[in-house]
Amino acid sequence: MPGSKNVLVPCTGNPCRSQPLHGYLQQLLGNQATVYNIGVEVHGVNPKAIQAMREDGVDTSQHTSNHVDEYAAVPCDYVLTVCDHAKEVCPVFPHRRKSCITTCPTQPRLRAVRKKLCSSFAPCATK
Repeated sequence: MPGSKNVLVPCTGNPCRSQPLHGYLQQLLGNQATVYNIGVEVHGVNPKAIQAMREDGVDTSQHTSNHVDEYAAVPCDYVLTVCDHAKEVCPVFPHRRKSCITTCPTQPRLRAVRKKLCSSFAPCATK
């Protein structure tokens, strides 16, 4: 889609932290962005994360756990890293325009984290 941005959300194992952020971003941004959640390792999607997101009105049941190498060639506008480990070991994305780094708890209480995620990434939108 013209004008649509690509947003990469790397995490360590890609089972739960990047999944909710992907869901919330996709819901908030709609057709303005294509969001990819990726892991520097692949651990599968956490069913508890899917359930928690469903309870919050966001369907992430079709999300998959994907390795960062699968998306290395995707031209990205934003890289939103949700943990320090992914930040340290993630490959360089040569076409990246903006980055924002934050750390979320390993086993987040997803409803409580939603507000933190939104406020944590708000500074990225203004840079």
